[in-house]
Amino acid sequence: MIPFIDLKKVNARFEEAFEATFKKTLTASHFILGKEVAAFEEKFAQYCGVSHCIGVGNGLDALRIILEGYKVLGKLNHGDEVLVASNTFIATILAIKQAGLQPVLVEAEAKTFNFEIESLKKSITPKTRAIMPVHLYGQLSPMNALVEMAKMHNLIVIEDAAQAHGALSEQGKRAGNLGDAAGFSFYPTKNLGALGDAGAITTNDAALASVVKILRNYGTSSKYVNDELGFNSRLDELQAAFLNIKLASLDNDNDQRRLIANRYLSEIKNEKISLPFYNNSRNHVFHLFVVMVEDRDFFTQYLSRNEIGYLIHYPIAPHRQMALKEFSHLIFPISEKIHAEVVSLPMSPVMSNEEVDRVISVLNNY
Repeated sequence: MIPFIDLKKVNARFEEAFEATFKKTLTASHFILGKEVAAFEEKFAQYCGVSHCIGVGNGLDALRIILEGYKVLGKLNHGDEVLVASNTFIATILAIKQAGLQPVLVEAEAKTFNFEIESLKKSITPKTRAIMPVHLYGQLSPMNALVEMAKMHNLIVIEDAAQAHGALSEQGKRAGNLGDAAGFSFYPTKNLGALGDAGAITTNDAALASVVKILRNYGTSSKYVNDELGFNSRLDELQAAFLNIKLASLDNDNDQRRLIANRYLSEIKNEKISLPFYNNSRNHVFHLFVVMVEDRDFFTQYLSRNEIGYLIHYPIAPHRQMALKEFSHLIFPISEKIHAEVVSLPMSPVMSNEEVDRVISVLNNY
């Protein structure tokens, strides 16, 4: 069986270092917002090319706390509209709703799975205050056009960079430094994954950074002094220690993902399988390699019979989820087609050439 992702193999490369840092952290016995968190915040800010990184509990919290921070600063108010992708993972939309704001779903572009710019333009109303682009599957959203549009309408741009650690724009800027602020997830399967839940906020806005640091820790500016109604969402000290180890390998891992993706793209030749768009740049880190097939059930049964792992990201469009039934009247033909046909193939930096060969062979024989 070729697994969708072999996390044991991914993390085995760091096992000795993990054990050493665990013992070091255990000996130090500073488990909340200690030196490892501070070190990771500094390293990841430097990596992304931003002034500030604030570690939080997970990716959902990262996005919500950014939004709450802008509310504290008076840049967002209850009920303001935030434009968001109609084909994103539900967490992006949950963050907006939990912050008391109004998500406005925008149609996807079939080619890249990201925002369709004309649909985005048409979605702007007098109530729009922010845009939340999602770098879906590891590919950057069309940030140049998006940021220009945001400037014209005085909108805040908040990146959902949960799947795009290390992705580079044409200008050489990384995900996390392409808007006003960004939220990251370090869920274990991410390109930079912790050994549990973890997340971070990046920004060049000193005022926002100051506020979100307070919000993540019960709204406290100092011990037992609460300035805001905050949250309990702090990056765990031990997870930060593990991330400090893994960060050094991120660029090499992303390069390996691109090599595998290029093999899939050049060697899978089957008219029944639609391959993803890739312009051979570094704007895609292939967190996921997503193909589309018309009869997904039949295709996935075929993969299972041939012992090829897969996942579906995501089987149900957000506006078709019961949790978001308020949007059930909306129609997004492209987004709905994406959700009906996408299948994610095995993709990780530790896949062997033989495993890649096998995946290609099975797909060509479908």
